[in-house]
Amino acid sequence: MWTETLPTEARAAVEATCGDGAELELVTERRGCAVWKATGPVRSAAVKVGAGLEGAAIAARETAALAAMGPDGAVLARGRREGVAWLLTPWHDGLSTWEALRAVRDGGAHLAEACRRVVEVCEAVGRLHAAGWVHSDIQPAHAIHTTRGAVLIDCSWAWHPVRFGPSMMFRGGMPHLLAPELAAAVERGGRPVQVSQSAEVYTLAASLWWAITGDWPLDYAACGIDPAKLNAPALRQAIGSGRIPLRAPSSWPTVQNVLASALGHRPNGRPTATQLVALLRSS
Repeated sequence: MWTETLPTEARAAVEATCGDGAELELVTERRGCAVWKATGPVRSAAVKVGAGLEGAAIAARETAALAAMGPDGAVLARGRREGVAWLLTPWHDGLSTWEALRAVRDGGAHLAEACRRVVEVCEAVGRLHAAGWVHSDIQPAHAIHTTRGAVLIDCSWAWHPVRFGPSMMFRGGMPHLLAPELAAAVERGGRPVQVSQSAEVYTLAASLWWAITGDWPLDYAACGIDPAKLNAPALRQAIGSGRIPLRAPSSWPTVQNVLASALGHRPNGRPTATQLVALLRSS
């Protein structure tokens, strides 16, 4: 279905950017948006197309966010017509954080190399925060580990207090990874959902914990909660209560104890992403 609805102008941009005969490989498809890897004789690129009211709005917002964030060249081409928006961005070769830490979950990792991957993600978030931005949807699939370090992708919900405001469409992100104060704010119904840098550091640590262990960082069972039986609002309500403790750091305690310092309930008690880097390097 998606290849048939790829806009003609998007296909032309792929050919112009990647070279004649560029091939498309579908990577993801959700919430009205699809992403392909376009590979041609000149280069590779990512092409994202959003269709329908929600999908087009999400793709258009990412185009605008990337343009506001920079650096120049982050958006190689873009376009919009009624009901459809698309953008072409550089393709980043490398593993996602989820893939990069698979060996840790499986119990056969070279821990020094794995720790370098964890540090790379924290460095990427630290650079973003230093520029005043918040990504708003940090998760293990949204960081790619390249030869130059980690690159954050899927920036549809990024915001800046001066240059680019938060979106009214944003629902808060993956519930299991939300800081308690953010989960509670989402459930109170305030819009737009405004992710603070402190809340994002919580999500960063929760994402890394999940990628390391394969388990959510909160010990739902300790409160008699089966998260599989709860919908997203019920999960946010439980997390927002602040009464669910952390799991014991049993898989990789050296790193998990550092991450636990960012998973506290007090926003002003959490380290920054850059401070997490220093803590991880000294652990």
